[in-house]
Amino acid sequence: MERITRNLPVLALRGLTAFPHMNISFDVERMISIAALEHAMEEDQRIFLVAQREVGVALPEEKDLYEVGTVSRITQILRISPSSVRVLVEGETRARLKRLWQREPFLQGHVELLEEGSEDFPADHPRVEALLRQTYALFHTYAKMAGNVSEAVQSTVLDSRQPGYLADYLAQNISLRISDKQRILEETAPLLRLDLLNDLLAQENDVLHFEQEMEEKVRGQLAQQQREQILRTQIRVMQNELGEGEDGDDELETYRQRILALGLDEDAEQHLLKEVNRIAKQPFGSAEAAVSRNYLDVCLEMPWNIQTKERVSVAAARKILDHDHYGLEKVKERILETIAARQMNPDNRGQILCLVGPPGVGKTSIAISVAKALNRKLGRISLGGVRDEADIRGHRKTYIGSMPGRIIEAISRSGSMNPLLLLDEIDKLGGDYRGDPASALLEVLDPEQNSAFRDHFLEIPVDLGKVLFITTANTTETIPRPLLDRMELIELPSYTDEEKLQIAKRHLLPKQLKEHGLQKTNLRISDEAIYAIIRDYTRESGVRQLERQLKKICRKTDMLLVEGPVKRMTVTEEKLPKLLDAQPFPPECHTDREEVGVVNGLAWTEVGGQILEVEVNVMEGSGKLELTGNLGDVMKESAMAALSCLRSRMELLGLEPEFYKNRDIHVHFPEGAIPKDGPSAGIAIATAMLSALSGRKVRAGIAMTGEITLRGRVLPIGGLKEKTMAAKRNGMHTVLIPRDNVRDLEEIDQTVRAALHFVPVSTVDEVFAEALQPAVKAPAREGTVAAFAPISRKESGDAALRQ
Repeated sequence: MERITRNLPVLALRGLTAFPHMNISFDVERMISIAALEHAMEEDQRIFLVAQREVGVALPEEKDLYEVGTVSRITQILRISPSSVRVLVEGETRARLKRLWQREPFLQGHVELLEEGSEDFPADHPRVEALLRQTYALFHTYAKMAGNVSEAVQSTVLDSRQPGYLADYLAQNISLRISDKQRILEETAPLLRLDLLNDLLAQENDVLHFEQEMEEKVRGQLAQQQREQILRTQIRVMQNELGEGEDGDDELETYRQRILALGLDEDAEQHLLKEVNRIAKQPFGSAEAAVSRNYLDVCLEMPWNIQTKERVSVAAARKILDHDHYGLEKVKERILETIAARQMNPDNRGQILCLVGPPGVGKTSIAISVAKALNRKLGRISLGGVRDEADIRGHRKTYIGSMPGRIIEAISRSGSMNPLLLLDEIDKLGGDYRGDPASALLEVLDPEQNSAFRDHFLEIPVDLGKVLFITTANTTETIPRPLLDRMELIELPSYTDEEKLQIAKRHLLPKQLKEHGLQKTNLRISDEAIYAIIRDYTRESGVRQLERQLKKICRKTDMLLVEGPVKRMTVTEEKLPKLLDAQPFPPECHTDREEVGVVNGLAWTEVGGQILEVEVNVMEGSGKLELTGNLGDVMKESAMAALSCLRSRMELLGLEPEFYKNRDIHVHFPEGAIPKDGPSAGIAIATAMLSALSGRKVRAGIAMTGEITLRGRVLPIGGLKEKTMAAKRNGMHTVLIPRDNVRDLEEIDQTVRAALHFVPVSTVDEVFAEALQPAVKAPAREGTVAAFAPISRKESGDAALRQ
């Protein structure tokens, strides 16, 4: 018999199987499927429906589809959204996919129509009747256990006498796996198909039977638990009648007495008493009673009427701050001003202080000293990585494992209603789908609102007005503006080398001697050795790395005292390489000669100041400006502004009129692995360019910092303290600074001011006059190449240089 093949659009079904002579409705979302439907509607409305082997495949290939499907006629298409349609089809005949020859813009393939198999027995044969009766019986059992088979389906099954149609109809309307439905679809012999369906129905009935047994067991267990709960409640009532159930009443009475003793306002007191009455109405062992007991325990543990007696004395606070911290005079002065305001007006709520500074400068330890000076309990809350608003406000008490927020928890832990709460690392708060904790802190840190702070767990107002809040941060850039507006910023600058020396001698070294069991007679470290450690073995704003190096020396000393006859150890600068290994930060080497095209700029980093060399090379070319050294956009713009400034002053500076057309200028910042950005290298770039173009040498021992404009003005910059420390450390004797930064010189350490000569400048002409040697009569030699200074080796993981 000749096989009939057709070329039809193909629609891959996911979790669905279509059978001949059956109507089926489904939604279509994939674009290739919608395109296949549209193509079929343009032809004869025929489409080949075939099931996918894996539902998760979005763009199926031939190997992802079953071989046998159903050629169907599209009877209706309804667009239900811009990206999906609902289609109604009627199955016509089985077909086999021979080849899928097109995948875009829709699936299309050659299909071979399959004829219905012939009957081996006449319709009135006893074997056929027996098979039909078996099907009716199995389906009756299935419908009874499943409970979701409609009457229309049941009547259609009982009226059907055709084995093939009956098998297809049942497979379409009962719950079977896609693979099982596919087996029925692929069988063309009617009696064999119905026999296969009976096997699947029998298996499904067994599964439903086991499901019912399991459900009855669970229902029985629940009934038993309810029965036990009722019996326990009856026993409790009988014990109360007999006078034997006083323990529970005693517990509730204890709760009531403790609540009344707190002296809360009427609303809060009634709220807690209502919770006690709720426990009394709960049956014995109730889960709700356990939740209420936990809630009352947390509320009663709060120090509602307990406050420590505050010691508001500026003199005592100054003594403690000076004892615990060296330097930081402006920071300590601002804190003492806050204490003085409280001394004059004890009811003054004051402001929330935010200590901002690089790591290791003593932000947390200052807050601890303030708590000690004020005689307040200290509660420390680390906010680094907090992303859930419930960490601040708490969870509803009905949730499993609920608890108060960190604010209430810290107050409860401190045992006082007027503690000092240290909110550490407030700049590292996060936020996600669970809420924004920074927004929750807006109420906590607002003195006008926090007098009635409501934690989600407590549900009663808590007065946070008596709490003194101090927050710490490394930067203000990541703190939301509304939150930052509620705090007064106190910046903690980097320590100078002299301050680090005194901190090491007064605090770090005695602490490490004690931790390592050493006496002052066992170990002595010279001032020169400590200076060398600061200069060559650490690179930081604070003193944490310095403390680690001192700890290493103490360990080496312990080893020598234990192993050998050594009784005392004196550490000098010469002994450091043996005790601390190689120098991770050797002394920076900068040229002390007058050179052309090399200028010492000054940079600020998170670990202090640094010398930033600017090198300029001028070559024959076409007027290109090359900028290298891992520069940011702002620094690149500074270089362009410097070049434009020089071009506008060509005649005044004696430059070749066409230099910007026939000369290539290459500006390079050494140590290209370290990102650099910022505008304050502007005058250094302009000076280096002019030196390279004119051949005028740059005077030795000069460093400079300042932003440049197109008109040649020098604008102020930041980080002057750290930059001048770097200039002194690297042997500079003169520093050019913007005139508007003269007011910042008072913040610079006296030793730095004494060692450096500061030259305020307001225009680039002043910079050139101070930094460059006078111009010689002979013109600059063409192709002047700037000499390159030795590059100092710095820490490879150093922070990005911000000018």
